[in-house]
Amino acid sequence: MAKRAGKSGARATQAKTRAKKSPSATRASARKTSSKPASKGEAKALGAKVTDAKASAKKTPPPGHDHPDPYAHLFADEYHREYEASHEEMLGFYRQMLRIRRFEEKAGQLYGMGLIGGFLHLYIGEEAVAVGFDSAAGPQDRVVTGYRCHGHALIAGCSPKSLMAELTGRAPGLCKGKGGSMHMFAPDHRFYGGHGIVGAPAPLGTGLAFAAKYRGEDAVSLTFFGDGATNQGQVYESFNMAVLWKLPVVYVIENNHYAMGTSVDRASGQKDLHKRGESLGVPGMLVDGMNVFKVRAAAEEAIAYIRSGRGPILVEVKTYRYRGHSMSDPAKYRPREEVQEVRAHHDPIELLKERMLDAGIGEAEIKKIDRAVKQEIDEAADFARHAAEPEPDELYRDVLIEEA
Repeated sequence: MAKRAGKSGARATQAKTRAKKSPSATRASARKTSSKPASKGEAKALGAKVTDAKASAKKTPPPGHDHPDPYAHLFADEYHREYEASHEEMLGFYRQMLRIRRFEEKAGQLYGMGLIGGFLHLYIGEEAVAVGFDSAAGPQDRVVTGYRCHGHALIAGCSPKSLMAELTGRAPGLCKGKGGSMHMFAPDHRFYGGHGIVGAPAPLGTGLAFAAKYRGEDAVSLTFFGDGATNQGQVYESFNMAVLWKLPVVYVIENNHYAMGTSVDRASGQKDLHKRGESLGVPGMLVDGMNVFKVRAAAEEAIAYIRSGRGPILVEVKTYRYRGHSMSDPAKYRPREEVQEVRAHHDPIELLKERMLDAGIGEAEIKKIDRAVKQEIDEAADFARHAAEPEPDELYRDVLIEEA
């Protein structure tokens, strides 16, 4: 009997020990303990600790952020700042934008007359984008774009005569008449194309930026492509490389809403194109591309951001093309009323003209520019119509690099 009692006592002791070690018992004990209400003094002390911790967190910025980020405003919703242009600068904007408009209109006429072959993609309606960015760039910065390239080449410094002669396939053309509308190239004017492959400017512009950094040059690559190109894989490979190496490149999406004929709403899952680089570390800006003052201000700040050594930036400029994707496109995918609405109320040249008049620039001075630009473009068209065609031997030149 004594032995049995001893065994029963031992089992009871073991059970108690297991109960102490049991997680469920521990949780039950914790619940009992936590259910006990804290005294007023304890609650007050706990609240003071939490408040002090929050205050400390606010006062102590994370490493590397001792000062407010001067570029934080670039990435908050749509960019709203405007460049404060002088009278001379406004006149310069107007002249450049009008040169592009009149050049493209004349090119469209020559195409209709059969003097320009192949494809012709006009920049009518998008002039504020090229002019705004070019005016903010330095003489060392480089430009690369897609095949809607005439406007960019023109304001880079290429003459209207050489551009129009290139469109008509004549020997004095920018590329000796062998490149045509979609393949213009003028490195002497810091213009690197003019490329016919959708999305191609992204890796090319990234390469220009890599070359600049490798050589230690203070040069930024202004890389333009359209909304249709944002679904190309090579664009995101370029973003990734630019982030890893902190390359000095501005990726500019000229969002004219319809790519080659399909609206962004129907073709893109992420319709906020300026957010396309976020997952790879490329911050994005959204800018009204019909307002040259906003484009200029945004371009200036984006270029400054890059020169500060922070790496690439993406700028989506919402613009609009009045013509079809190319001259062969009747643009039946959008209503005529939409085009008329944009022309009537959002035309970048008319908006600029109104601002110029409000600033006190006289109508006579504006008309003087109108006449000079018309004469310049008419002369370029006449030159391109009568210039000599390339010699047959030109077929065999510029195929391979020839060493001297």
